[in-house]
Amino acid sequence: MSRVLALKSSILGEYSQSGKLIDQYLNQSGSDVTVRDLAADPLPVLDFTAATALRSTEDLSAEQQKIVDLSNQLIAEIKSADTLVIAAPMYNFSIPTQLKNWFDLIARAGVTFQYTENGPQGLIEGKKAIVITTRGGIHKDSASDILTPYVKLFLGFIGITDVEFVYAEALNMGDEMAQKGIASAQSQLETITV
Repeated sequence: MSRVLALKSSILGEYSQSGKLIDQYLNQSGSDVTVRDLAADPLPVLDFTAATALRSTEDLSAEQQKIVDLSNQLIAEIKSADTLVIAAPMYNFSIPTQLKNWFDLIARAGVTFQYTENGPQGLIEGKKAIVITTRGGIHKDSASDILTPYVKLFLGFIGITDVEFVYAEALNMGDEMAQKGIASAQSQLETITV
């Protein structure tokens, strides 16, 4: 049985379209799923204390050790999964802060990536990622879609290069357009296996 780590990041709770899409997809997958709701259970923001903790191995305060322990737990969840399913709604052209906080806590030199003479090398390999992104407007394949290349770049940076995007667009452009956007995403998700 495939193991899935599902990340939700919408601040809209039960009204979240990305949350509904990820739930529908996971219900049909038949996989062993771990769900982490980054909005319901927020992670700390990367600040000086957190950044220092994630770069050090010695002389950590109790607060810093808690941050390292949390980072280790998040990374262990990735390593134990075969597939990541990430709900990434577009907020002001980018990902939610909640998902960015997760990115910041798992990007660790020597743990999830390393620097080599040929540049950075990701250390989380052999994983697949499915990114479900919801948008109020239509942005796919346009200059206003900075979310897709950013998420793809970040995941590749830690070694996850098999990344598939599912788009639900035009969700704030009237009921008919929103229904088409959701139906398009649902149709695409039906073809993706984990």
